[in-house]
Amino acid sequence: MQVMAEGGNAFDAAVAASAALAVVEPTGSGLGGGGFWLLHRASDGFEVFVDGRETAPGRAHRDMYLDAEGKPDERRSRDGVLAAAIPGEPAALAWIAQRYGSKPLAELLAPAIGYARDGFTVDGKLAAAIAAQRDRLSWAARKVFMPEGEPLPAGALLRQPDLAWTLTQIAERGHAGFYEGAVAQRLVQAVERTGGLWTAEDLRRYRVVERTPLVTWFRAHRIVTAPPPSAGGVALAQVFQQLEVLGWRDDGSVEAHHLLIEALRRAYRDRAAYLGDPDFVPVPLMRLSGRSHAVALASSIDRARATPSAALPPAPLFTEGTHTTHLSVLDAQGNRVAATLSINLPFGSGFMAPGTGVLLNDEMDDFAASPGAPNAYGLVGAQANAIAPYKRPLSSMTPSFVEGPRGLLVIGTPGGSRIITMVIQGILAWIAGLDADSIVALPRLHHQYLPDVVQLEADALDPAQRMALAALGHRLQPSDGRWGNLQIVSWEPARDVLQAASDPRGVGHGAVAITMPAP
Repeated sequence: MQVMAEGGNAFDAAVAASAALAVVEPTGSGLGGGGFWLLHRASDGFEVFVDGRETAPGRAHRDMYLDAEGKPDERRSRDGVLAAAIPGEPAALAWIAQRYGSKPLAELLAPAIGYARDGFTVDGKLAAAIAAQRDRLSWAARKVFMPEGEPLPAGALLRQPDLAWTLTQIAERGHAGFYEGAVAQRLVQAVERTGGLWTAEDLRRYRVVERTPLVTWFRAHRIVTAPPPSAGGVALAQVFQQLEVLGWRDDGSVEAHHLLIEALRRAYRDRAAYLGDPDFVPVPLMRLSGRSHAVALASSIDRARATPSAALPPAPLFTEGTHTTHLSVLDAQGNRVAATLSINLPFGSGFMAPGTGVLLNDEMDDFAASPGAPNAYGLVGAQANAIAPYKRPLSSMTPSFVEGPRGLLVIGTPGGSRIITMVIQGILAWIAGLDADSIVALPRLHHQYLPDVVQLEADALDPAQRMALAALGHRLQPSDGRWGNLQIVSWEPARDVLQAASDPRGVGHGAVAITMPAP
């Protein structure tokens, strides 16, 4: 908000906010991770998907997480340096600032540098995460988050001078400030000393990839969303088109929930079977997101009975972390950004490279270590998402824009495998006319093909609806917790209504400080 108030555009604001989150929310994202930034430039309507996803090191190989018996060793793909892929976020921040921003990178990174150098107050959510993850943290990370030998409590001041130094190198030298020189040297030395695979060449060769966003339609609504290596856009296209074929009605009925669950089941099945890094494997994108495929999927749905996932063509499983973050930005000129960032599990791999303040991700767990073996979040994957040098792991991150009769929606959320279902339910609620605060607070359900259960937040569906779904053959799994952290901006030009809302499940904030011109 400060950046836009000082004349910056939405792209400037997204860079500044992404960098600030890298400092104040180490559980969700950071310089040691990556992400996707979906951009819309108002001056010419140009839309682009900036892929800052991490890449596997050059010495990575397909079987690197298998034990002597050929079974996946989940600890090695989630904890410590062997779990870390080459980060993409620093490159993406420099890329977006240089090509789309209006302010110098150094100016945009200044707030983050200040938060790291001078410190910020630890909130209750971060304090609880530090306490819960203390055993996973490396000694350098413990020095930062447990300076007196115990986890920092809520209200304590968290200072990260090494991280401030790293951010300063990026501010002064851009891309090269992280991927070459002193920062790169410290990162590689730390990884090599502790058994990792990174080399200086891995960092030097990292590049952002600009991709064409995936565009799909639901009734009168144009949806711009994430292409592979995100699985999100394909799933959105498949679910919305199935619902359209089925004549789905958003009336809160048991049938409406049943059909949504069945559409999700089929989309997640295709995710597991076909999707991966399009730079490495052929992804049949047009077929998977096309109308004829949606018709075929919808035709297999029984309106009177749940389809057991085992009855669908088999596909292996895949999982991914839930500790991600998202921000949505719209400026007065109409430029917009939906950005979803991640380091995978809380604090990533738990390993901090000494002298850098950088927590390394554990995104290597998002690859399919072995076809059919679930990751940390229960998802499975096939050959398309197998580990290979310099390959990007499949992701569920789904930053999206929606344009329709109501106006414009900018939406996204963290949540691992549940991201896609949350974005879908958020879009459907916006199309139905709910206000922004109601959309982000709605109770949620989720189905991801395998495991074959419908996950429910505690307040999702009433007892009669649950009984009716169970009678159709759905196995329900109520959750004690709540998930996700949906962040949306909603603009309704006809009513002159601009809203921003942040999920009450998190500690974020939605604010409006501009007046939008008439379209």
